[in-house]
Amino acid sequence: MTVSDQAGRTAMEPLRAKSGWIIALGVVYLIAGAVALSSVAMATVISVFLVGIMMLVSGIAEVINAFQVKSWGKFILWLLLGCLYIVAGFLVFENPLLTAKFLTLLLGASLIASGITKIVLGFNMKAGASWGVVVLAGVITLLVGLVIVSHWPWGSLYILGIFLAVDLIVTGAGWISIGLGLKTRS
Repeated sequence: MTVSDQAGRTAMEPLRAKSGWIIALGVVYLIAGAVALSSVAMATVISVFLVGIMMLVSGIAEVINAFQVKSWGKFILWLLLGCLYIVAGFLVFENPLLTAKFLTLLLGASLIASGITKIVLGFNMKAGASWGVVVLAGVITLLVGLVIVSHWPWGSLYILGIFLAVDLIVTGAGWISIGLGLKTRS
């Protein structure tokens, strides 16, 4: 055993002691993901409301920040930006289904752009690199984006909920895996 191995073991000790809590966190994520998957429409609405809350909090922080700025011109810009975020946050709460439609279209367009970019980058990689994996990832991302856009606006009620549910399930599995890995190395 080298000195770096011993240092790594020492650094991991506090985490090993909490491996049960890490596994429990993973289970909570899995349960939340299963609940979201059982009602994807409700999960979509919840994710839209979370976006609204984040916009309100960001807007309030921008307004507070505006009063910290010394120059008059920048004060107005920060204040305007904060007010825009606050208004947008309230609009999210006013019409969450319209917001879900907009966010779903934005998600689909972003995935299409990301997929095309990955494909181009993959084909431009040097020989010997894992360019095929990058191209494959780009094709999958592009296809997912095209499926989302092709089902828009009808898919808006469930797409965001499915993404939230899958994210929660994968994150939960990751936490459980980390916790079990820490437990077996103790």
